[in-house]
Amino acid sequence: MRPRPLVVFDRLDLLEWQFCQRISRLSLYRPWRITLQAASRLGDWPVWVLLIFAQPWLQPQGGWRIMQYSVVALFAIAVYRLVKTRLCRERPYITYGDGIQCCEPARDRYSFPSGHTMHAVMFSVLVASHTPWLLPIILPLTLLIAISRVGLGLHYVSDVLAGAALGYVFALASLYWMG
Repeated sequence: MRPRPLVVFDRLDLLEWQFCQRISRLSLYRPWRITLQAASRLGDWPVWVLLIFAQPWLQPQGGWRIMQYSVVALFAIAVYRLVKTRLCRERPYITYGDGIQCCEPARDRYSFPSGHTMHAVMFSVLVASHTPWLLPIILPLTLLIAISRVGLGLHYVSDVLAGAALGYVFALASLYWMG
């Protein structure tokens, strides 16, 4: 038997589903859908792994940054998975199957919080602190990743906002503890 999601999610689902439906309808336009799918795939891992391993070439103390970025990413993944599997909020395309189209395969059943957005925001904050000259590339990508999660029918807006908040907190904690 699967766990019952929080009642607050039932209320949020009702508030958000029409907006999510409107946003996901935009993915009917092929160029926009392809853009969102590309952003979503980049947000899976390639950009962030490349960013981690490029640290020695991007900044003077890059070797140390590889460890910092890796530790915060692993800790964030552990907390994210714990939260996601305890709160069990169904993805919008599951809850409102006929009203919200899924345009990208989901890795799991639950949507809260958005892990893609969490990592995008977390690495954006770390980039802002250590290699701010990369922000003109990273910030638009982060925004596009966040939009893609709703646009592809995989997340509600509150999932994306929660993921962004978690990413921000993890990045700030990392900067505080590891300097």
